[in-house]
Amino acid sequence: MHHSEFVTGRYARGIGGALVAVALAALAHAMPVASQAPGATAAQAQPPAPPPAPAGYAGSDTCITCHTQGDTLKGTPHGQASNPRSPAAGLGCESCHGPGQAHVDDDAKGHILKFSSMKPAEVSQTCLTCHNRGAHAGWEAGAHAARNLSCTTCHSVHSPKSFAHQLKKETEVATCATCHKTQVIKTERAVTHMPVREGKMSCSSCHNPHGSISNVKALRTGSSVAESCTTCHAEMRGPVLWEHAPVRENCATCHDPHGSSNDRMLTVRMPMLCQRCHVATRHPATIYDNNAITVNKSNRMFGRSCVNCHSNVHGSNHPSGQFFMR
Repeated sequence: MHHSEFVTGRYARGIGGALVAVALAALAHAMPVASQAPGATAAQAQPPAPPPAPAGYAGSDTCITCHTQGDTLKGTPHGQASNPRSPAAGLGCESCHGPGQAHVDDDAKGHILKFSSMKPAEVSQTCLTCHNRGAHAGWEAGAHAARNLSCTTCHSVHSPKSFAHQLKKETEVATCATCHKTQVIKTERAVTHMPVREGKMSCSSCHNPHGSISNVKALRTGSSVAESCTTCHAEMRGPVLWEHAPVRENCATCHDPHGSSNDRMLTVRMPMLCQRCHVATRHPATIYDNNAITVNKSNRMFGRSCVNCHSNVHGSNHPSGQFFMR
């Protein structure tokens, strides 16, 4: 190696060592400051003190001295202070019940919103101050509001029996059954039923109890029964070349959507189902027309089902399928 190259390399290493020494010195000088950093960070991590309550408000701490219901909010969406839309992030109990200082000072304990003594529309208006978006947007136009029900008819803020949705009953189906007994009983029928009792579906899978924009049976999806059904039964969705009128108009013309004692959840058994519309057209009016069936030994006696031949009863795409046979 040339002498000049050796000197240059040694000079570079000398500079590098000096830079390392300077960096170590700076780090050592910063160590006392860093040792104080956790304390400073902890001070900064403390949440800011809540602002003072507005005039006329007593604060939730005052409420829970008498009302132990405030403890039941812990763990519920209403008690999550981290959510800016929850009552706990705002005025607490008084977010729903109104300013409480006058209530505290009053020996008669009035001057507060008591939902048990309020009109249903007034109760719902209190809830709608927050729950006015998404699935709740159509409440005022829904059937439940029109029948003078309120949010507290089904929901309980302080003593819910169900963790989901804070319902007054253990399950959603049990809540709906308090009024809709007939529909819920149909789901328990033995032959064919909606998969509600297995927990695979619930009433709200098809219906929106808070009101539907379509305003057809409070359906969650679509503007007709048929459109709602085809969200799951897509194989029945058209368009098809040959349409069957009841399929196009309403699936509930032939099927009971809540359950039935007949196959395929039919409203009545075959072939009586078809004969409600197709009377004395190319076939005897009923299978019990004496000689028309028994003497001629008609093959329509076997199986007693129109769909033995008319298998594509939901619609046909075949050029010669006007009779839904192919």
